[in-house]
Amino acid sequence: MISITDLPSVNAALNSLSAVFLFAGYRFIKSGERGAHRNCMLVAFGCSILFLISYLIYHYQVGSVPFKGQGWIRPVYFTILLTHTILAVTVVPLALVTLSRAWRERFDAHRRIARWTLPIWLYVSVTGVVVYGMLYWLVPSR
Repeated sequence: MISITDLPSVNAALNSLSAVFLFAGYRFIKSGERGAHRNCMLVAFGCSILFLISYLIYHYQVGSVPFKGQGWIRPVYFTILLTHTILAVTVVPLALVTLSRAWRERFDAHRRIARWTLPIWLYVSVTGVVVYGMLYWLVPSR
């Protein structure tokens, strides 16, 4: 059974999976494999939805987790966290619109917004794992 203390690791795994499927989906569409692209993007979206649910449950139970790092790493952490957070908020509507356009087979409009959505979504997924690592593994006092 998964406990509340396991959720940050689950969240990092879901972010990692999302990034892997986003990248694979990108490679598939570049090679013309629309079905594989669609499947990867839907799995990436599912991983992101599961992440969001797990993240909200965790922070509802635990609250904010302070960063304990000191020195030069502190501004690095907060810079990554700030950009991650701002872009995480923007990627939700971007992903929904991007998926909606693909679902309705409006592929020209889908491609136009996907050019923005993909790099932002990838950045959010990867930096989510980086923030997790910095918060839970960088400082050994946890």
